[in-house]
Amino acid sequence: MTIRDFLMLDLPPLLAALMAGATCGLLGSFLVLRRESLVGDALSHAVLPGIVLGFAITGARSGLPMLAGAMVAGLLAVVLIGVVQRAARLDPGAAIGAIFTTFFAVGLVLMETTGARSVDLDLDCVLFGQLETLVWAQAEGLHSLFDPAALEGLPRQLGLLAGVGIVVAVVVAALWRPLKLICFDPGYAAALGMPSRALEFGLALLVAAAAVAAFESVGSILVVAMLVCPAAALRLMTDRYGAQVLGGAALGAALGGVGYALAGPVPAALGLELSLNSAGVIGTLGGLMVAAAALVRAGVMRGRRGAAAA
Repeated sequence: MTIRDFLMLDLPPLLAALMAGATCGLLGSFLVLRRESLVGDALSHAVLPGIVLGFAITGARSGLPMLAGAMVAGLLAVVLIGVVQRAARLDPGAAIGAIFTTFFAVGLVLMETTGARSVDLDLDCVLFGQLETLVWAQAEGLHSLFDPAALEGLPRQLGLLAGVGIVVAVVVAALWRPLKLICFDPGYAAALGMPSRALEFGLALLVAAAAVAAFESVGSILVVAMLVCPAAALRLMTDRYGAQVLGGAALGAALGGVGYALAGPVPAALGLELSLNSAGVIGTLGGLMVAAAALVRAGVMRGRRGAAAA
């Protein structure tokens, strides 16, 4: 494989996997700490009607209208989950399941009735993403990395992922302590006069934005894995807030990068005439990572109990 081949075929999907993993891993820690991991699952599916309507209104797969539609759909889903939970006196998990399956079904119907399939916004794209289709056709060599004209040819998904990732990082940095309080003691945060409800809605909007930014590249299934697996693995390994949140971002990026490398570039470098589905490999690695963390934690706890008994 030449440098040109790597820049053209592998660099865009690798960057997309890294950015999606880092952003989702960062936000996933807040969901895990608040015991709301299912909310990430719900939002990653509930944004589909907003994405499709954003396309239907504009007639193009442009990033901002689809992002705006997804955020509206995500916010509406969060509101309806609360309404259904209170009105029907349902368990939070049941309310979340009812709303996100309804939204996802509506999104699939809209996808069939708005002509979204004509621009390759279909079920495979929704579930598994299109990492392998991200190509930088203008890449000629390393000098292309510094050529503005060539950089304009980068897949638009990278720009959306980068923009959302920067916004998420800035918001988390600015609200570092308030987010910590609503994760560990929301009652105390409310007693201090913090706008806990607004912070919760803001967090939901960030998750919705991250979901739609990663949606087209990695698909809804992998968005769920990236929101949950890195954060869950770290929760088994550490009780420190900073290590959990920042480690979740780092572990998510590593998961995306290593998973993509094992799916395509590594088999190609070894001369194998096959490649694997990137989403499948990344999702599998996420599950293995959580299992490994659980085994390590169990070993540590046994060692502590043995030391205490001695």
